Amino acid sequence: MSDDVWILGISMTKFGKRPDADTTDLAAEAVMDALADAQVTMADIGIIGAGCLVQSGAGIGQRLQKQVGQTGIPVYNVANACATGATALRVAIMAVKAGEVDYGLAFGVEKLAGAGLLTGNDRAADADEWTPSGRYGAIAPLDGRVGTETMPGVFAQIGMGYLHDHPYAGTPLELFARISEKNHSHSTLNPKAAYSKAMTLEQIMGDIMIAYPNTRPMCSANCDGAAAVVVVSDAVKRTLSLEQQRRAVKVSASILTTDPWTESCQVLPDVNTLTRNAAAQAYEAAGVGPDDLDLVELHDCFATAELVHYDNLGLCEPGGAADFFESGATWRTGSMPVNVSGGLESKGHPIAATGIANIWEVCQHLRGEAGPRQIEGAKVGLAHVIGLGSACGVHILEKAAA
Repeated sequence: MSDDVWILGISMTKFGKRPDADTTDLAAEAVMDALADAQVTMADIGIIGAGCLVQSGAGIGQRLQKQVGQTGIPVYNVANACATGATALRVAIMAVKAGEVDYGLAFGVEKLAGAGLLTGNDRAADADEWTPSGRYGAIAPLDGRVGTETMPGVFAQIGMGYLHDHPYAGTPLELFARISEKNHSHSTLNPKAAYSKAMTLEQIMGDIMIAYPNTRPMCSANCDGAAAVVVVSDAVKRTLSLEQQRRAVKVSASILTTDPWTESCQVLPDVNTLTRNAAAQAYEAAGVGPDDLDLVELHDCFATAELVHYDNLGLCEPGGAADFFESGATWRTGSMPVNVSGGLESKGHPIAATGIANIWEVCQHLRGEAGPRQIEGAKVGLAHVIGLGSACGVHILEKAAA
């Protein structure tokens, strides 16, 4: 008997500022849309993995039930930094794999518009309207001092450290700005992105420096948003309509890792080792390799993070991330499209929702429902998310056989 798990329904709200909806409203919007997409109801769901990091309160899962249906099923409220949504999904997947339930539901939700970078910097709240274009009101100017524990500083050091270990002949600022240029260009085709306006290389490089080499457009934008997913057992999936089976997406691998001990992690968070471990485990579980992937949605919380994760996910030769990017491979029209959604830099980063939102993007392409940004013929995709603290989630997804 197969123990495969399938994504039957998935949705994400439009990311951005949502003053009309509180956290529970956003979660309910995503959940009801995911249930409709799966053609099931709350009465079918056997378990809920509920993710919310900042405003979790007394239990976002229970509050969600009061709004969409109280059926007495178990709820697991999880918080795992930026990997919160992926962790909530793991809860649902494991319950289905164990045979405890036929259908599982997971969601992630956050209201972070105007919250800055959640660094504790008192100036963060003052930047809500502070930018000529109004596009990055959720990001505050920070000092970017070397040694800082703020996320911009940490990831600036990670990116520069990679280029130190793997010498690059060009200018770091321009390299990372071109990664950001790619993602902002991709976002113009994504109607659910918080920011969907292209930016020129000159605009990106000339914007406010947050922590060298990351300027403001190279940073993820915290915003409001939610994403939800319904998973089902293989046995139940085979009893459903042909249309439901055609649109189902196979979860070929679902991996969650944390930091092993490394000497380097005593000084700076090690985002590399746990991602490499998660990727290796995911490829083994799915029986595929990086060359089999048709698209990747990775955690580009900063442009510097995207570069190092090309290497960590095995998309390029070790040490070859800069050359890999410069080959054009990661553009939507390239051989290995990365962050076709626009990534966190443009799509937005409502923290707990991001892990499922990345999966939503991959599912859109595998279903052939991504509209003008569709990667034609996409059959296998990878979604990656990382939360300092530390956790990494990697999911490999495959299109259902005809």
